[in-house]
Amino acid sequence: MEIIKLRDEYIKLGQALKAAGLVDSGVEAKIVITDGEVKVNGNVEIQRGKKLYDGDVVEFNNSQIKIVK
Repeated sequence: MEIIKLRDEYIKLGQALKAAGLVDSGVEAKIVITDGEVKVNGNVEIQRGKKLYDGDVVEFNNSQIKIVK
């Protein structure tokens, strides 16, 4: 599981996927999110700008990202 430490109050979903190295660009992040390939806390999320906070878990392509403060 990849851990992303928040520098601010939240990080947007597309930025988190890029920061974790699961996608190469914002365009790729947008595509996989809008195609319904990404889950946040177990639910499919299609909003690229979804704000992630401390404790949120993102799943994509058999990888997980945990957001921590």
